[in-house]
Amino acid sequence: MAWTLALPELVLALCGLAILLIGVLPKRDTFFPMAMAVTGSLLLAAVLVLGQQEGVALNGLYVADSFSSFMKVLALIGAALGLLLALDYNTRERLNRFEYPVLVLFATLGMMVMISANDLMSVYLGLELLSLPLYVMAAFDRDAGRSAEAGLKYFVLGALASGLLLYGASLVYGFAGTTNFDRLAAAFAAQEGVSPGVVVGLVFVMAGLAFKISAVPFHMWTPDVYEGAPTPVTAFFAAAPKVAALALLARVLLGPFADLAAQWQQVVVLISIASMLLGAFAAIGQRNLKRLMAYSSIGHVGYALMGLAVVSDVGLRGLIVYIAIYVFMNIGAFAVLVAMRRSGRAVEQVEDLAGLGRTDPAMALWMAVFMFSMAGIPPLAGFFGKLYVFLAAVQGGYWTLAVIGVLTSVVAAYYYLRIVKVMYFDQPPEAALERAPPSLSVVMATTGLFNLAFCLFPAPMLAAAGIAAAALLG
Repeated sequence: MAWTLALPELVLALCGLAILLIGVLPKRDTFFPMAMAVTGSLLLAAVLVLGQQEGVALNGLYVADSFSSFMKVLALIGAALGLLLALDYNTRERLNRFEYPVLVLFATLGMMVMISANDLMSVYLGLELLSLPLYVMAAFDRDAGRSAEAGLKYFVLGALASGLLLYGASLVYGFAGTTNFDRLAAAFAAQEGVSPGVVVGLVFVMAGLAFKISAVPFHMWTPDVYEGAPTPVTAFFAAAPKVAALALLARVLLGPFADLAAQWQQVVVLISIASMLLGAFAAIGQRNLKRLMAYSSIGHVGYALMGLAVVSDVGLRGLIVYIAIYVFMNIGAFAVLVAMRRSGRAVEQVEDLAGLGRTDPAMALWMAVFMFSMAGIPPLAGFFGKLYVFLAAVQGGYWTLAVIGVLTSVVAAYYYLRIVKVMYFDQPPEAALERAPPSLSVVMATTGLFNLAFCLFPAPMLAAAGIAAAALLG
């Protein structure tokens, strides 16, 4: 039956409902068992995705292909690692309520729906299923003013972005007569010219999706929300939802609107350039590590969009490889941020890393690996991520994009290397940072080894990314 194609999502939804019912039973401490149950559910969903057949289901609303499988597994890995980061932190900060892992699960379910969306209606359904848990997670530390402010800002601006996307979808439906991706692609391929109303609708849809990936000029929520939300929530925001939103943006632009590339290509180029420039220069003066990582993520989105702007199989493969490497760089760096505690209190300033190379050499080493990788220094994974998108831009004749990408990488290297300098050359304060708990050490080691070993074994990732790109481009 066709509905069995959506089995991973159905199983994950049922697991979420079951865990939610168990969680409300009167027990003392249910956070850790619930977190383990959700992690198991995410791994089960990943196994089901890997065994999924290809095809279209649910009256054309849902599509399963190699592209969706690759991005779903990546989103599930990002969500599971993000949940591991919260185990120790939430317990120490007294945020160990069972609702947290359940919110992670339902947000991940929304991501999976987004990645497999084959209709503007399922796009909106997945986007809202992702957004609503994220609004709650941003304000999860309800006793802290910063967290409540982050949740409110994210909710207000997120609702605006959802409205933009829905308005764009209604325009596309009004002028094209359908919201199904396959029918839209067939309609645009048959027409010689396209209605201005469809182009305006596409712009609104792109604006709504650009908000979710923190691309300029829809980035304004990112620094405040990243700083105000609890650090494990920020880590989750910075990794898994970005995968889903970029996958959805690629599917929308290269699927139904592929024949309108002349209309949207220059917009993506401008967004990419603006994101790279803002990410590089705005982070220079930041002293708070979470705000610095927020601007860094904006810059990385700019590099990833470079692959989309080229509109080729090489460019799309570059985007897929870049976002995969970005997840492991980002989760690893945030693992260090989550572990930063001094005298039992969480700290997040750049200066708080002073002397870490002497007090905790292992954590300092992993942080140095993540910073060098983000800066794009060979032979770490981040270098290859940038290499593939830059090569795609050069092969596509987008020399301006490639040159700006290289120059902004040089500027961004300053604040990444400054963190390494503070760790190894500044004097440690009297109260040194506490040692990382085992769960965070495992995440640091796993993501750090990925960044170190990618240069030795890049073939599996490149092959999988190539198959995924070919599936989307047909």
